[in-house]
Amino acid sequence: MSVAQPNELQPSMTRIGIDYTAAVQQRAGIGRYTRELVGALLRLSAAEAPDLIYTLFAAAGKGSFRKEDLPPGIRRRFLPLSDEWMARFWHRLQVPLPVEVFTGRVDLFYSPDFVLPPTLPTTRTLLTVHDLSFLRYPEHFVPKLVRYLARVVPDSVRRADRILADSEATRTDLIELLGTPPEKVEVLYSGVDARFGLQPEEGERERLRARYGLDRPYVLAVGTLQPRKNYVRLIRAFVRLPIDQTVLVIAGGRGWLYEEVLQEAARFPDRVRVLGFVEDADLPALYRGASLFVMPSFYEGFGLPVLEAMACGVPVVCSRASSLPEVAGDAALLIDPHDEEGLAEAIQRALGDEGLRAQMRERGLARSAVFTWDRAARQLLRVMRELCGTTAGSCPTGQE
Repeated sequence: MSVAQPNELQPSMTRIGIDYTAAVQQRAGIGRYTRELVGALLRLSAAEAPDLIYTLFAAAGKGSFRKEDLPPGIRRRFLPLSDEWMARFWHRLQVPLPVEVFTGRVDLFYSPDFVLPPTLPTTRTLLTVHDLSFLRYPEHFVPKLVRYLARVVPDSVRRADRILADSEATRTDLIELLGTPPEKVEVLYSGVDARFGLQPEEGERERLRARYGLDRPYVLAVGTLQPRKNYVRLIRAFVRLPIDQTVLVIAGGRGWLYEEVLQEAARFPDRVRVLGFVEDADLPALYRGASLFVMPSFYEGFGLPVLEAMACGVPVVCSRASSLPEVAGDAALLIDPHDEEGLAEAIQRALGDEGLRAQMRERGLARSAVFTWDRAARQLLRVMRELCGTTAGSCPTGQE
């Protein structure tokens, strides 16, 4: 079997392949995570790690990066096949065609999206697992998806040389549910992009009013429509409150098993708005315009919207389940996701107590400032160097 060869490299160079498929296929969620983390890694490497040569691999599409936007030394390998076809090819049909056929030979291959493709035996592998909600709450997923994930994720975890978990909660799940050796798993927290901040853009309120019809005070929830987000209970809790001039706004694309959410929202057209997917460019303004942010999820691998809302100066009410207390710290009101009455009381308290709101804003700004993509990229770079056995300017694995 022939493997595509990269351009001639210096012996001191380390070759790293990254699965960029989620970044070009998904606008939210893991797609946004991949764009933010890899973008920060590439900027950091261009300035501080010239010995690392990256290849971004993606199934389908031309990618969200233009060539002129990439730091020097970044190569792209985008296949015309969809990610679904590649999943069938590699994981359902189990065709052992290594990813290096497409990327060229690499010293390390990193997948930020749960699943590793086949690799050559000499290639070191790094994998990010965001959560194991499909094992903790299989009833919140389409059965076909659970069967697929329950087969390929444990196999990828077993094969990976090192695993990055989004939170201590996810790390614990990997150890408890999949028997992963603790020393194999490291927590890498997500970051908050600098565009999420207090300073409004010129005309953003008018833009929100024109684009989304938001002309009343609103409580905001952000995340894909799916059962583990607990939106049905959120709607029922919210409409109990005597705050007729305030609406509940849910921003998120349709995921799976979302019909009950839409049906419940349709019962209260004057109180609840479901916006659908909101473009990244509008998210900071959407947060800044909110009176309160609520995330009552049953399970989150990390819960980045909590920190984004805090960075925009918005008080937060969130679930105390899984990773959310770990992320929110002492800056949010925590609720039992199964307690509808408790959720309603927390929303009313956070809206009505100005002293509490001021305290939550101050704590939220301090909490969100701890999480940056630069910090995440530096940790990722350190892990990659450890796996390759390299320090800056030194690489024992760079020979053909």
